[in-house]
Amino acid sequence: MQMKTNFEITEDGSHTLFVPELNEHYHSTHGAVQESMHVYINAGLHECTKKQIHILEIGFGTGLNAYLSLLEAEKDQKKIEYTALELFPVPLEKATLLNYSEGKSTTEKEWYIKLHTSEWNSKQVISPYFSIEKLNTDVSNPSEIHLTSLFDVIYFDAFAPEKQPELWTYEIFQYLYKHCNKGAILNTYCAKGSVRRILQSIGFKIERLPGPPGKREILRAIK
Repeated sequence: MQMKTNFEITEDGSHTLFVPELNEHYHSTHGAVQESMHVYINAGLHECTKKQIHILEIGFGTGLNAYLSLLEAEKDQKKIEYTALELFPVPLEKATLLNYSEGKSTTEKEWYIKLHTSEWNSKQVISPYFSIEKLNTDVSNPSEIHLTSLFDVIYFDAFAPEKQPELWTYEIFQYLYKHCNKGAILNTYCAKGSVRRILQSIGFKIERLPGPPGKREILRAIK
């Protein structure tokens, strides 16, 4: 099943997608790129000091978090091996119309397209410092997820718990904890007390951080 989506422009000029069925946006309407940079790049990726980083993303979506991570990898010359889990990929014809690579170099624009055109369910090299494996899988059923790596950074970017509660369970976060290296960082835009308590009960150390515009707090969990 593919969910219907509509284009919208957020306050920082970058695109997001709106899902009428869930009455939910893929990103903050205050700014898609701004939110992703704040929650996942600045509070997550930049906190990892390794020269080779394994990232796991829950919810590939529009590819924005992967693209921003790719640009950081090339800028800092840090190898990133990126794994993304997504049950309902955004159709290629829609994904390639999103404006995230606007104003970038020809090569950087090609990288964004390549993120979406690359094959699913196998590792693909996108740029000198960035490779990705996009897995078309149901995150709500951990027994169906087959991860072979341990991760240093996790971007937990599923739709909100009110919209998709099946993705915010103890079982899922426990599975992720087992696939984290010691000192790994898990970031999410959701600072709900119920999510925080689940993460703490599993063994994560929780930090509540200031959120991006329009959001008071975000969470960073450390193994």
